[in-house]
Amino acid sequence: MQDCKPLQLPLTSNVKLLADSGTLLQDPDKYRSLIGKLIYLTITRPDISYSVQVLSQFMSSPTEDHMKAALHVLKYLKTSPGQGILLASDSAAHLYAYCDSDWGGCPNSRKSTAGYAIQLGKSLISWRSKKQKVVARSSAEAEYRAMAVACCEISWLLSLLKDLTVPPNVLQPVSLFCDNQATLHIAANPMFHERTKHIEVDCHYIRDKFVSGQVKPCYVSSKNQLANLFTKIVSVAQHHQLLSKLGVLDIFTSSLRGSVEG
Repeated sequence: MQDCKPLQLPLTSNVKLLADSGTLLQDPDKYRSLIGKLIYLTITRPDISYSVQVLSQFMSSPTEDHMKAALHVLKYLKTSPGQGILLASDSAAHLYAYCDSDWGGCPNSRKSTAGYAIQLGKSLISWRSKKQKVVARSSAEAEYRAMAVACCEISWLLSLLKDLTVPPNVLQPVSLFCDNQATLHIAANPMFHERTKHIEVDCHYIRDKFVSGQVKPCYVSSKNQLANLFTKIVSVAQHHQLLSKLGVLDIFTSSLRGSVEG
């Protein structure tokens, strides 16, 4: 792939990969090996987390279409081989979390993909993109389940930072940003009725974190939702904007090189 044409996005936004699309690969081990390496790369490249999560669903029976999409990711990586996470030295000791979900985004199972991004000050320290285990019956349910997963990660990070002698009162409450108003209303006033009682466990968990002062659910517009990067393929302009806000930068850019040298 050294002579390939670089691409601006890890996947094509208008393409939905199906489990049975295309001809089965004669040697599926090549696809599995490539996806395994890409999964390892997501440790420092959160920008490909969603794409790799999608491609990893076809490990059992990969097709030529799936391999073509995997090679698309390599062409995207060719654009910025020096890209990674910059851990800022002057970040404030406070956690900021963003959670999001695409309702019924998987064309094979109609399950939603949940994603979250957690920053310590300006530095991205935790993120995830994963398909939910159940089919959500509303966008609010999909968003609420994503919020519950983010709350679990927040609780673990607070415990870890406490062991690292960071005072808990400095970190709490953690601002948890969501772009779904219905989800925020349920978190503030969990009235269980026919639309929400099937997600009652998640509702109680988030409510407990809210009442204890550990988490503070906040609204953020979809335009500024950083977790969009982990639930869908966005436009090129928004892709670069979200990466910049997450602190994912290219070490070879002149502005970053100057700041590192300084």
